Amino acid sequence: MKVSDTIQMLESKESKKLMTALYGEDAVRENIERYQSLVRNFQTKFPGEDVVLFSSPGRTEISGNHTDHNHGKVLAGSINLDCVGAAAKNNSRKVNIISETYNQSFEIDLDDLDPSDKKAGTIDLVKGLLKGFLEAGYEIGGFDACITSNVISAAGVSSSASFEMLLCSILNTFFNKGAMDTVAYAHIGRFSENVYWDKASGLLDQMACAVGGLITIDFKDPAVPVVEKIDFDFGSKNHSLIIVNTGKGHADLSAEYSSVPAEMKKAAEFFGKEVCAEITEKDVIDHLQEVRDYAGDRSVLRALHFFEENKRVDAEVAALKEDRFEDFLMNITESGNSSWKWLQNCFTNTSYQEQGITIALALTELFLAEKKKGACRIHGGGFAGVIMTMLPNELVDEYISYIEKAMGEGNAYRMSIRPYGAICFNEIMNQL
Repeated sequence: MKVSDTIQMLESKESKKLMTALYGEDAVRENIERYQSLVRNFQTKFPGEDVVLFSSPGRTEISGNHTDHNHGKVLAGSINLDCVGAAAKNNSRKVNIISETYNQSFEIDLDDLDPSDKKAGTIDLVKGLLKGFLEAGYEIGGFDACITSNVISAAGVSSSASFEMLLCSILNTFFNKGAMDTVAYAHIGRFSENVYWDKASGLLDQMACAVGGLITIDFKDPAVPVVEKIDFDFGSKNHSLIIVNTGKGHADLSAEYSSVPAEMKKAAEFFGKEVCAEITEKDVIDHLQEVRDYAGDRSVLRALHFFEENKRVDAEVAALKEDRFEDFLMNITESGNSSWKWLQNCFTNTSYQEQGITIALALTELFLAEKKKGACRIHGGGFAGVIMTMLPNELVDEYISYIEKAMGEGNAYRMSIRPYGAICFNEIMNQL
């Protein structure tokens, strides 16, 4: 579709209906203008080309903190912050990407997809995605894209996975006739992070961004994860999900992040298994001293967290299905306590005087204790980044004012769960 037609299309009733689903009724106008600005920028950078629009959300992790990489269970959802792309095929062997958000522009030669020596940064990530497509037997080709994102960077809402899944949607639409599923997207995203970033990530972030809505995932067979959509709207319970950025990202904490799956796997290794999903909590407790000697105490604690967190995911899903919302909130609190005490990912031992996460949790717990309502927990990979709070709507403004006084203005985000994952905007709009 030509640029002028696309700008006009964004004012259509179908576009407004999709914008409402993605961002909420109050944010339709600002996002129409956001998309139109992106399209105009695309025309400036890549004149004369037709343009197609794409969107991929960030994600919130409700429960299942650090379980996916050991083939556990999660409860997660796509959020109303997203990565948006305006893109077109260019009939070349070059991929050109301009990031408005990060003021970055680069070109990748499809015939040179080797990672850099440092294995870090956006270029390596994109090369990894392109290589992942080829390794999985899919097609790639040259394209141009302008991208903007309001997903909080390096803060546990998966700005990188959002970006990855956006590019997967572009490549699927342009070169694979839309035949790929979201599981394929997720595996390619993980391949890129594992191989081109040396980051031992699982599939949670990519799956939650790609699938959309509120979902529970069982990764027992990671090649074919079992995904179930949960039909539940937090707004129906007059509650909102708040993400609080505590000030420091986790982009430089890959070693801390990678230690979690490694230590869980070390506990499983004692039993001749690869991951904790292949052993039981009883196995660990029955051989406690031997596992402690073999894997170390923190490994044991992290393994115990894994088993208990899996149970909590089941309990939360059941509570939502059975409309036991207070039980659901109680399990969020218990999940957060387990991450803090057993998983131990609220701060790093090397920088123990830097504890933005634990400060924010402590202040939030004081607030919740006074109000006798709500729940909170660490959010995402941990060690730095964000926390999550679930609150009745009547307390949200008061809480945001309270927590931003401590953590800085503009650091609290009121989220909603959006029903769509990584999409070609044009295709979904044409279905409405």
